[in-house]
Amino acid sequence: MTDYNQLLKTLPHGSKILQDPLLNKGTSFSDAERNQLGLRGLLPPRILSLETQKEKIMENFYAKDNDLEKYIYMIALQDRNETLFYHTVIDEIEIMMPIIYTPTVGQACQEYDHIFRRPRGLYISIQDRGNIKTILGNWPNSQVEVIVVTDGERILGLGDLGVNGMGIPVGKLSLYTACAGINPSRCLPITLDVGTNNTTLLKNSLYLGLQQERLHGNEYDSFIDEFMETVAEVFPDAVIQFEDFANANAARLLKKYQDSYRTFNDDIQGTAAVALAGLMTSMKVTSQALEDQKLVFYGAGTAGIGIAKLFVQALMEKGIPKNVAYNQCWFVDSGGLVVKSREDLSADKMDFAHDHQHLKKLQEIVETVEPTILIGVSGQGNSFTQPVIETLARFNDQPIIFALSNPTSKSECSAEDAYRWTNGRAIFASGSPFESVQINDKSLIPSQGNNVYIFPGVGLGVIISKTPVIKDSLFLTAAKTLSEFTSAEDLDRGRLYPPLHQIREVSRAIAIAVAKKASQDNLSVTSLPSDLEHYVFSRMYDPIYTDYTTV
Repeated sequence: MTDYNQLLKTLPHGSKILQDPLLNKGTSFSDAERNQLGLRGLLPPRILSLETQKEKIMENFYAKDNDLEKYIYMIALQDRNETLFYHTVIDEIEIMMPIIYTPTVGQACQEYDHIFRRPRGLYISIQDRGNIKTILGNWPNSQVEVIVVTDGERILGLGDLGVNGMGIPVGKLSLYTACAGINPSRCLPITLDVGTNNTTLLKNSLYLGLQQERLHGNEYDSFIDEFMETVAEVFPDAVIQFEDFANANAARLLKKYQDSYRTFNDDIQGTAAVALAGLMTSMKVTSQALEDQKLVFYGAGTAGIGIAKLFVQALMEKGIPKNVAYNQCWFVDSGGLVVKSREDLSADKMDFAHDHQHLKKLQEIVETVEPTILIGVSGQGNSFTQPVIETLARFNDQPIIFALSNPTSKSECSAEDAYRWTNGRAIFASGSPFESVQINDKSLIPSQGNNVYIFPGVGLGVIISKTPVIKDSLFLTAAKTLSEFTSAEDLDRGRLYPPLHQIREVSRAIAIAVAKKASQDNLSVTSLPSDLEHYVFSRMYDPIYTDYTTV
């Protein structure tokens, strides 16, 4: 896949243009284009418009038997005609989002070695150590703006899927294009194959990755160092998004690289920003102040710690002392409540440890701590039981429940459980989508705290401002911008986030706010255009066909 602008300068003819997904228009090539490009006889004679093509795509889409078949169908479309793919996804974003990303992408990754059709992106294995520059040089486009990279060790809540995790970078970059208008030719998905500890994959003759145990320790770190150094050399303008690395590596790699490279970790910072935006929006419903909230996090991994730290930053911006802000966050891990008397805590957990009795059962913890907000980031499905939620609802008129684990099977509770066990009083958000719930003669629309509300806009803002590093302050800016988008009507129906059909507008606003914040904080290395809003709008990729007779 080469850069689109470069391709237009030297248009391929005949079957070659039909085989390039960036240029292919299928049955939409005009008579003049067919003559000019040597396509006579290679296509059926009737010419279809982009809208008619989309109509046919949707008809076939709905005819598929299940969501995985729909996923395969849409990926096949992406492989042959990217313009039509993105036109369809943008127009039908609320239908397409659960198919091309969570929750269906989880199942797709589990079966990736079976449904693999055509390679997308780059696979860099530990066998390529010392040769990564050559591997990156094999990518046909030198103008890369966004890279999403995974090592496949913690795919959603599904665990170690090795190279089968490639579905995640591919899906994330599709959302960069659909939601923030990053040109698809400038997106690069990468999977780092460092082995796998998944015994099923190690025994599976169809598995496409290295069948050896995962690299770890100094060898692993050296490999990642080489990767980062080489990417910065080959693609110096690229944003590098880390995705689905294991807890043991995610936070420490972010800390290691975030002040030296244009990089961020979406599972930590993106999740933190979208969760914080939901909490800020919740305050409009409860008429309370963010600084008066007490949070219990069920799960003390990188996602939970990330949310808590951004929450602390938001409170400090309001003038709340750091130690007071930290004291408003309580964590529960596999060992129970995170308290100072425990001797098994990491440094990140110690920051949030309380001088309190060591309790182990979640219901007892909620009963004792009396939080206003319960956040699930545990990957433990159905762990917010009816007694837990009813206890929370006993001392909160509008209990705030965020069950953020993905995919749907890992969600700490369903939307229906949260609403019914609180008699419709809960303010609910989840990581994966749930259907609307009818209760007390009212239809409530569950909020999906999807990172897609954050990372595309942040990425676009970073690209525009050319900031060499991505500070947490930019994610706080993104959270505040997102929280202003939910209308009073949306709030009344249970929504904490705007409808997905507004996602390009949201991403554009976040990009503008992030670029301005980067400039204000002297992070930007370029002067922003005088008419920033128009500039951002004009550079967003719009999936419409080019008239090749005028090129």
